[in-house]
Amino acid sequence: MTILVTGSAGFIGFHTARRLLKAGRRVVGFDVVNAYYDPALKEARLDQLKAYPGFTEVRRDLADRAALDAAFAEHKPRAVIHLAAQAGVRYSVENPGAYVDSNLVGFANLLECCRAAEVAHLVYASTSSVYGANTAQPFAETQGVGHQMSLYAATKRANEVMAHAYAHLFNLPTTGLRFFTVYGPWGRPDMALFKFTKAMLAEQPIEVFNHGRMARDFTYIDDIVDGVLRVLDHIPTPDPDWDPANPRPDTSGIAPFRVYNIGRGAPVALNDFIEVLEKTLGMKAQRRLLDMQPGDVPSTHADISALSHDTGYQPQTSVEEGVPNFVHWYRQFHRI
Repeated sequence: MTILVTGSAGFIGFHTARRLLKAGRRVVGFDVVNAYYDPALKEARLDQLKAYPGFTEVRRDLADRAALDAAFAEHKPRAVIHLAAQAGVRYSVENPGAYVDSNLVGFANLLECCRAAEVAHLVYASTSSVYGANTAQPFAETQGVGHQMSLYAATKRANEVMAHAYAHLFNLPTTGLRFFTVYGPWGRPDMALFKFTKAMLAEQPIEVFNHGRMARDFTYIDDIVDGVLRVLDHIPTPDPDWDPANPRPDTSGIAPFRVYNIGRGAPVALNDFIEVLEKTLGMKAQRRLLDMQPGDVPSTHADISALSHDTGYQPQTSVEEGVPNFVHWYRQFHRI
């Protein structure tokens, strides 16, 4: 069957599309290729995908409903993996309009197209940022998530709520994935590992927020893609044990709806993460210690037991393996 992957020029979208293509699946990649970060990196990812005969590129904006309608009409996808979004907690403080257009209008358009086409399954990206002000860790999908701390997180939580409404009203199977700090080769330049590596190789200081008192559930890209594809084949159904008098937020008794955490399940202190990078590069980082950024949180830790139970998901890659893999790619890509 044909699978529509939105955000195919992005970090996770590229890796997901490539894995599908390697498995012989037909992939339609839908991406506007904007300039949020270096478009040359996005073009290089797309060049990799275009080498596969099963790949078709559609370079349009999700906010353009007519373009999305045309793509569905022409390619007739039977499943959708929605990974396109305006990303970034900090950027959402400065440019809220971009998040409304991409994450709200774009997602609403996609839901309408999936409904009309009666797709078998919509898998979409959410984020660990929806946990917001919650401090009880590890974060579990059964926790309430009503206190987001950035507009980015708020738009992603809105996507989950919108997905449930469509699952209920139109019997559209939807699964949301709350990603936890994804890193690896072909990663985003606005993420910590990319920024740290670039700065250190240029012998410049790295910016360490909250004076280094941070921890993240760093998750390697190959593990993320494995989880995404396991979920794609695990189509949700209404939960027979769901209690409307005490409703769980991650399942539904009235809709084919599910939300999962997808991370490694083992947070790493930021200073330890930097030490792995220092060892890999063979140099010490000059650390510029800064206060916490608006909208950020000091720690994330994913409870991945539900995803593991339902799909067999088991992340394999530690930061001691994943960070060197990224550095090897970075040196090759930038010819360093």
